[in-house]
Amino acid sequence: MLSQALSETVSKLVRADGRAAEWAVSEGRVGYESAVAAMEARAAAIAAGEAGELVWLLEHPPLYTAGVSSKDGDLLDASRFPVHRSGRGGQFTYHGPGQRVVYVMLDLNQRGKDVRTFVRGLERWIIGALGEFGVPADVREGRVGVWVERKGPGWSREDKIAAIGVKVRKWVSFHGISLNVEPDLDHFSGIVPCGIAQHGVTSLVDLGVPATMDEADAALKTGFRRVFGAVVEGAAPV
Repeated sequence: MLSQALSETVSKLVRADGRAAEWAVSEGRVGYESAVAAMEARAAAIAAGEAGELVWLLEHPPLYTAGVSSKDGDLLDASRFPVHRSGRGGQFTYHGPGQRVVYVMLDLNQRGKDVRTFVRGLERWIIGALGEFGVPADVREGRVGVWVERKGPGWSREDKIAAIGVKVRKWVSFHGISLNVEPDLDHFSGIVPCGIAQHGVTSLVDLGVPATMDEADAALKTGFRRVFGAVVEGAAPV
């Protein structure tokens, strides 16, 4: 049963006209710059009423991106992977194989025109998708993304399993989320992820959940429908 907070979020974010967003998956690895160009073009077309909404799932080759709030000191190894400056919100993050990146191009004119509610919806979407695998996750005050609590004899810690970084232009969203399915977690060591040094990162496989990318995609689709409504199959722009 949906919590009251989630129910309120859903009621604001589902399109009143019931129109479905397109859902597309790119095979192989998509270069960051070509992905951003395609995303910018699609977001502009949505704003102009020339294209429908798109949720685009892909993998990138190993790289770091720096959001608008990034601090140079959080880039610990600039020579390790390419570094891309990004117009999305947030700080440094890593993208690479085994991580599902989802670029979310939604028309917020049709979904409440409330950026805070939209970000809350993204959080609830990820939390619901992780719940499909029996992984309890939540958000933390003052921290971006979605977190899991880990415990052992005499210790406990919180690790980040998914990142969120969005931009909104003309009330159309782009950029989006990334979920760690089975990336090489050592690749995060070249940055301070999202500017938070005292916590770690994890993945579904690191938590002992042997999920495939296809299984993660299915969970993400289920979670998206709960929060944002219907989807239809679409074509990846790249």
